[in-house]
Amino acid sequence: MSGVVVGFIGLGTMGREMVRNLVKAGHTIQAFDVVPAAVEEAVASGARAARSIAEAASGAAVVVTMLPDTPDVEGVILGEGGLRANPPAGRLIVDMSTISPQAVRSLSATLAAEGIDLIDAPVSGGPQGAKSGTLTIMAGGEAGAFARARPVLAAMGTTINHVGDSGAGQTVKLCNQLMVGINIQSVCEALALARASGVNLEQMREVLLGGSAASWMLDRLGPAMIAGDTDAGFRIDLQLKDLRLVGELATSLAVPLPGLALVSAQYLDAKAHGEGSNGNQALFKVYDRMTNQRSG
Repeated sequence: MSGVVVGFIGLGTMGREMVRNLVKAGHTIQAFDVVPAAVEEAVASGARAARSIAEAASGAAVVVTMLPDTPDVEGVILGEGGLRANPPAGRLIVDMSTISPQAVRSLSATLAAEGIDLIDAPVSGGPQGAKSGTLTIMAGGEAGAFARARPVLAAMGTTINHVGDSGAGQTVKLCNQLMVGINIQSVCEALALARASGVNLEQMREVLLGGSAASWMLDRLGPAMIAGDTDAGFRIDLQLKDLRLVGELATSLAVPLPGLALVSAQYLDAKAHGEGSNGNQALFKVYDRMTNQRSG
């Protein structure tokens, strides 16, 4: 599927970088977003502007969606003028958002009845991974449809795995987000304890990175936590959305997740203090309040 026409819907922080990499890989991108300025930015990167969902899908081998939440994806696919009524020529949709696995399975069944394949292919790696084209992509859906989508996915990620049937990609992503939240929480707790003890935080981080406590979060986000940097990469509001989806899945399966309950409450504390637009590493501010300390 090299050099094909790809419809792309959703040009936010992640989507705009993914479009750049698709263009670099030689694909023709028909880009649509409800924010006109986002479409203009995509055009500046080499994409074609689409004025509607239907126009983004017209003549495309595949349509990729990268949207904030489950209702957004359902609207783009099932809503008036959506992809169900205006499927791409290749009759393949790849949703790379993080949404409900249950919703994915329902959407997949609806589309399959009309001869349209849906792959759920959420990503991990954040804005930096999107920019560098090194995202980890976990895909669910029919194996043949995944094989058709893989050359397009290869322009956006380097670790690409088909993890099962429809909804499996989203389930693996939610497990990832559960671990991300709890890992950030553990780093915040360790930094709060070390700060109260008067330990040099930068030195402690270097030591821990050489041992069994090493993690991606400590490595990549630890410096921002130590510096008191709240700049957004992946926002607290989005982290909360993903944790909500984890809770919905766990409830549907009667799986108790006490760690999820605690970290969700702490992210809600951050949101209640007006910090929803901060980066998810800014959970440290909750610990600053609890310990009457100040990061940075």
